[in-house]
Amino acid sequence: MIWVISRFIVEAYKKGVNSSIMTIPDSGCVMENGASCLPCTPEEEKKIVTDLRNESERNLKEGNLYFVISSSWFRKWERYVGIDGDENLIGNQSSDSRHINGASSVVAERPGPMDNSDIVENGSDSDIKGNDIQLRRMLMEGQDYVLVPQGVWEKLHGWYKGGPGLPRKMILQGVYHKKFDVEVYPLCLKLIDSRDESQSTIWLSRKASLTELFQKVCALKGIEQDKVRIWDYFNKRKYAQLSVSNKTLEESNLQMDQDILLELVDGHQSSKIGMDSTGNDLALVSLEPSRSPLTIAGGPTLSNGHSGYRSNLYPGSSLGSGLADMDDGFEACNSARKVEKGGLAGLQNLGNTCFMNSALQCLVHTPPLVEYFLKDYRAEINTDNPLGMHGELALAFGDLLRKLWSSGRTAIAPRVFKGKLARFAPQFSGYNQHDSQELLAFLLDGLHEDLNRVKQKPYIEMKDSDGRPDEEVAAECWKNHKARNDSVIVDVCQGQYKSTLVCPVCSKISITFDPFMYLSLPLPSTITRTMTVTVFYGDGSRLPMSFTVSVLKNGFCKDLLLALGTACGLKSDESLMLAEVYENKIYRYLEMPLEPLASIKDDEQIVAFRFQKKEIGKTRLVIFHRWQEKAELFGTPLVTYLVADQSSGADIEAAVSKVLSPFKKISSAKAHVGKENGILLDGLDEECSCSDAQSVENAELEGTSCRDLSIPLRLTDDRVMNFNAFKKDTLFESGKIIGKLLRVVLDWTDKEQELYDSSYLKDIPEVYKAGLAAKKTRQEAISLSSCLDAFLIEEPLGPDDMWYCPRCKEHRQAIKKLDLWMLPEIIVFHLKRFTYGRYLKNKIDTFVNFPIHDLDLSKYVMSKDGQSYLYELYAISNHYGGLGGGHYTAYAKLIDENRWYHFDDSHVSAVDESDIKTSAAYLLFYKRVRSESKVEAGEASHSNSIS
Repeated sequence: MIWVISRFIVEAYKKGVNSSIMTIPDSGCVMENGASCLPCTPEEEKKIVTDLRNESERNLKEGNLYFVISSSWFRKWERYVGIDGDENLIGNQSSDSRHINGASSVVAERPGPMDNSDIVENGSDSDIKGNDIQLRRMLMEGQDYVLVPQGVWEKLHGWYKGGPGLPRKMILQGVYHKKFDVEVYPLCLKLIDSRDESQSTIWLSRKASLTELFQKVCALKGIEQDKVRIWDYFNKRKYAQLSVSNKTLEESNLQMDQDILLELVDGHQSSKIGMDSTGNDLALVSLEPSRSPLTIAGGPTLSNGHSGYRSNLYPGSSLGSGLADMDDGFEACNSARKVEKGGLAGLQNLGNTCFMNSALQCLVHTPPLVEYFLKDYRAEINTDNPLGMHGELALAFGDLLRKLWSSGRTAIAPRVFKGKLARFAPQFSGYNQHDSQELLAFLLDGLHEDLNRVKQKPYIEMKDSDGRPDEEVAAECWKNHKARNDSVIVDVCQGQYKSTLVCPVCSKISITFDPFMYLSLPLPSTITRTMTVTVFYGDGSRLPMSFTVSVLKNGFCKDLLLALGTACGLKSDESLMLAEVYENKIYRYLEMPLEPLASIKDDEQIVAFRFQKKEIGKTRLVIFHRWQEKAELFGTPLVTYLVADQSSGADIEAAVSKVLSPFKKISSAKAHVGKENGILLDGLDEECSCSDAQSVENAELEGTSCRDLSIPLRLTDDRVMNFNAFKKDTLFESGKIIGKLLRVVLDWTDKEQELYDSSYLKDIPEVYKAGLAAKKTRQEAISLSSCLDAFLIEEPLGPDDMWYCPRCKEHRQAIKKLDLWMLPEIIVFHLKRFTYGRYLKNKIDTFVNFPIHDLDLSKYVMSKDGQSYLYELYAISNHYGGLGGGHYTAYAKLIDENRWYHFDDSHVSAVDESDIKTSAAYLLFYKRVRSESKVEAGEASHSNSIS
């Protein structure tokens, strides 16, 4: 019948009947233009989408179209086609995504029409079409929406209809490190018409040219292009006149939601918008720092500490044009001609740029950097370094620092700096929230390369320590490092640590000395949580048993596995595999050792399967349970392995029978053989022909039962929707099984319920029970010292970070130990508050108690080079809130005032020193106390050390 309908459609198309819309009765499928759109099976839809996605990834190019789809609808489709968490096709998946819309049936229903109303500004308003439909702001990919290639969208729309369609183009970001990116949020510009001050909204790609902007404005207003003048009207001030060119909007430093001003050039239509009180156009004023003698954090005075800074610092060079671009805000304060204290200017938020503002305020309040960039540093600009940014990043940063120290309290809009950042670090382009530590790492490295005094880096062959004294090896490594890397960043911010690796097999010791620019410290936790996990035996040797263990609240799956292994008496040749059970299916395997335990919710069911290590890597057999009468799944799936490279249907039945054997019921007559709560632990029932305990033991050792499996067994797919019988002589070759994974279903009837006790499959406890909880613990607090101890502790390398032992000639899971050897003048501590698993990003809000004064690090430093190891805090980068929707601020100290200030984007306010310690502290900036105070510090007791 389907063939006949398809044939009719083809014939109709040939006859020209291609303008109507035809509906196939009972199919629910609409066909436009005569194209056949017969319903596909879920498996076919999944394969088509997967193939199209793979093809798109192989053909990435600028201009490719992607479509935005609501995650809410897309997860329904994923469940319908049987995509589990581990198979997620598009982007990351939240660990809670399986709970969307309260799905309670294993057999997911076919979703309705695509619905993007929850992610667009105008909801389901059908009158708004095309590019006029805009996404709600602050959406997160993976959580709120997914991106699919055009081919995938066309298929999904053909199958389900709905919408609205939200096409977005792929753009190419970066100069030296190019990166493809889908521009989810195009640039929004507010056009102000100077004739009547009316406003219009224009949406364009930030990669669009100024020519395209002029064309769109003229088309919108019905004006000829040669009669208009368009101004960059940021902050309602004429910043620069735009000209028709191929220069992109991003290169022109136009920002999201900013104003542009339209004027006519026919004289009498000129506007007074953007003019001063005399009617003259406001002009940009050249930069000239204020002459305040104020110092910051022990830094230099500004009265005579710099050469006169002008925009023509590098006349006739390409760098001069870069300096001609000035960030907004300076001309306003400069025109006031008032001498105000420097270092108290805020940074305007240009759209989720609080992360950048926070890191920048910490850096521009770093005394040695202030001193350096306020002087003439032109001789150290390295324009030829292939690892640098031709000096442009250093110039942009220096330009911004001078403005911040010259503008009094007038906030600066760092548009030029953000533009440079987008060019050289495309990961920070656009208007998404980012990590201030990642930006800091890029800035320090980029500034170093732009200011590297080494023009030609020599090739240096590194030598092994070979038992030489540490002092000799450390000095050699630092000399080699300085021969290739010599800049103010190295002078001020780089230290050296000792890394020791020990081979666990041959005890080979490898010692290296490596530079660092910051220290990323883990946050050790003392708060524990109890977790209940049910352990199943993959060989069917015992009944499943639940264990309740205590693990660190901020721990990882490796910690849970270790505690669970101890509790269940795991042997050295055995292994545990964790899995989350949801709706009688295995939702995901927790196979990543560093998966945060925070990704496991309290109401989840977690099971563990116990295997011999030698079985891992063989064909995995997953056994589902289904009530034949109701045709629905029940209970916890069981997992075992088929050890042989080639297994028959009989082998599969034997393996299933073996795993089920502990669940067989016995009569009271057989109870003396070994019974627990009516369940025979050896797996034999009353019909077994074995007559004594010795026979029972032999059968158990051989791994066989005394009769064939009585429950019907069928092969199934990943959705447990299709069932196929197989014969005992059917062969399954391990190498030909996709993913080395076989799935089978046991069809249970009332008869099997009399033979087996299925309660052990159904009554799985949740991972956490409120009744087991101890009374609420007050908020945890840890010290900076404990974070340093955790950073320097000896620990084995992870399985994905193996070390190649030169003696064994193999990769080994070596023991690694870090020690601090030499500390820099400025030391930055990064508190690792964010943990990243496959399905969840988590933030640790633990309060870290850090000293503001007299941070004594002498006990941590192995080298005794006569330097002072006493430090003082001068800046903090804070992160408030959760991931994605959080906010960054900064604290910085002005030493001459002995006062701290809070920098919250444009807003700057004084703050008491007692208030700067919070659980939001993310980056801690310390400066070395001058050596002259070392004598006094040495007389003090170690009570000033961090505790």
